[in-house]
Amino acid sequence: MARQIQLTIASTLPRKAVPGQGVLDVSVTRMRVRPGDLDFYLHVNNGTYLQMMDVARSNYIADVGGFGLLKDRGWYPVVAASTMKYRRSLQLWDRFEISTRVLGWDERVVYLEQVFTRGGDLCARGLVAGRFLARSGERVPAPDVVNLLGDVGESPLLPDDVTRWASAVDVAAR
Repeated sequence: MARQIQLTIASTLPRKAVPGQGVLDVSVTRMRVRPGDLDFYLHVNNGTYLQMMDVARSNYIADVGGFGLLKDRGWYPVVAASTMKYRRSLQLWDRFEISTRVLGWDERVVYLEQVFTRGGDLCARGLVAGRFLARSGERVPAPDVVNLLGDVGESPLLPDDVTRWASAVDVAAR
């Protein structure tokens, strides 16, 4: 529940935009493991990682100055698919960072990588395929969103593993 409250705050009272932060730049969110994040085995519950990633994505949008722009158009983000790989457990009171970056996009989806590190050690890596919807329920083309947040031209080439994953979970543009 605490992470849901944190997400609500990050989305309704976003942090200030980072001057010069571009769509393809890394956004860093710093957190600490709290008692409510733990499962029976006293490490961060796998579902909690996804909630933490939600907060970090909201911070990414704030860093690029996107909240007002998206609100003006009535657009909002949704997760179309995600996958995680866990390397090291996060435990109570650990300080860690989530680095969020856009890897690229196609006509439908923006692909993000979210990396959890503790003291420079990789703990987990998540991939997210995000879509944007309009309040009317229509899908917003990913290039329109990217251009709104910062005109960067064409998408960088997606890494091979991301391309294979997007195809396997059927989120890639057809």
